[in-house]
Amino acid sequence: MKVSLRATYGIIAAVDLALHDAEQPVCAKSIAKRQAIPARFLEQVLHAMKKAGVVTSQRGAQGGYVLSRKPSELSVADILDALEGPLLSGNGEAGPKSTSARAAKQEALLAHMWDRVKRAELSVLSEVTVEELAMRQRALDAQHTLMYHI
Repeated sequence: MKVSLRATYGIIAAVDLALHDAEQPVCAKSIAKRQAIPARFLEQVLHAMKKAGVVTSQRGAQGGYVLSRKPSELSVADILDALEGPLLSGNGEAGPKSTSARAAKQEALLAHMWDRVKRAELSVLSEVTVEELAMRQRALDAQHTLMYHI
C-alpha cells in the first residue's frame, strides 16, 4: 500500500490534535513546529481535512483546528478517505487496461486476490483510531523522556 506524504502528515496532525485536545483550537504553526512538517503544506492538508469534515477550524488570534469527532471515533481510514479519496475503488479501475488476451486472463485471475488485499487493508485502517495512535505516541514520548533521566 502506498501512502502519500499528504496522508502521512494528515494522520500525524490528527494525532497531534488528539494529544493537545483542549477546548481551545491548536494553530497549524504549532503543529508544524512540533511535528517538523512544512507549515504551508500542513495548512493545505488541514484545509482538505476541514472540507471533508475531519477537523473544524476557528479564525482569529485564538483560532486553530480541532478534531470534529472524538479521537476514539476517528479512524485512520477516515483520514485517508478525506485526503486520498475512497480507499475501495471499483474493480481494477486504477490498473492499466490490457490489450492482449493473455493479460486479460492474468487480470481476471488476480483481481479477486487484489480485492481481498484491499479489503484487508481497509479493515485494519478502519480499526486503528486516532486515540490509539495518540496513546502509542504518549508511550513513545514517555520512553524517550525516561532515556534522558538515566
